[in-house]
Amino acid sequence: MTPRLFIVIPCYNEQEVLPITAPLFRQKLLDLAAAGKIAEDSRVLFVNDGSRDRTWEIIKELAASDEHYIGISQSRNRGHQNAVLAGLMEARDKCDITISIDCDGQDDINAMDAMVDAYLDGCEIVYGVRSSRETDTFFKRFTAEGFYKFLAAMGAEVVFNHADYRLISARVLKEFANFKEVNLYLRGMVPLVGFKSTSVSYSRAERLAGESHYPLKKMLGLAVDGITSLSVKPLRLIFGLGLFVAVVSFLFCLWALITALCGKAVAGWASMTCILCFVSGVQMMCLGVIAEYIGKIYMETKQRPRYIISERTWEESEE
Repeated sequence: MTPRLFIVIPCYNEQEVLPITAPLFRQKLLDLAAAGKIAEDSRVLFVNDGSRDRTWEIIKELAASDEHYIGISQSRNRGHQNAVLAGLMEARDKCDITISIDCDGQDDINAMDAMVDAYLDGCEIVYGVRSSRETDTFFKRFTAEGFYKFLAAMGAEVVFNHADYRLISARVLKEFANFKEVNLYLRGMVPLVGFKSTSVSYSRAERLAGESHYPLKKMLGLAVDGITSLSVKPLRLIFGLGLFVAVVSFLFCLWALITALCGKAVAGWASMTCILCFVSGVQMMCLGVIAEYIGKIYMETKQRPRYIISERTWEESEE
């Protein structure tokens, strides 16, 4: 039996690029169906993440013009990770496999062929991995690759150079639904589910139209979510750092006491000021890390919904 595929595409203010990439996703569905790899009733599922432009209107127009297009709209903007999750959870009972991909056209849609082939060979998760970062600036390439290495050093199980382009089977999604975290970092959470997995490499192109909605601030926020959601090692590191500072401070105190007893103490404030500033800085940094984790705990205990779907295109068609 050929699997039914849902391509899940989060959209936030994508009115410029959506009319360009939507036909590409539809054509990929048709090509895969013609090759006998997926069912003919597969769909392209757009997730409107509270866009302030005409994104949702365009999605509704696409759904009205062709049955391969469907869409859901969130009640407000909740961020890329929540939008992807909303689409995956919406699709899990309607299909056999999902492929999540951004709508900007940067990820190579032809990699979907290899992803589906890997699923047909028995893999439940297939990660899309960038073969190179030649299209990135030096700063972005250096920071991104450094971040993946840092996550690995922190003990987090992540796939190097993998973002949110992946195939996930409905079987995995049903198990993934048991993960109730509010602070989402999907690329680190999906490997925790287990099941047989593999990777498919692809080259990333420039954005086809519009501007990126992931500035440095959002990238840093996602990085913090990734570290604090997947690892407690930073807490252990600051304990080790605090222990080191305590030992150094004790040695300084011992040195000061011996110097005073020998009558060689020199009046001065520079050394004392340096020591106080150093210790205070370390304390503030450690408190900041602890506060970040406490903040995550605070948000988790509220158990607020991670997404709220306000509209569905197929509900409108049924009416």
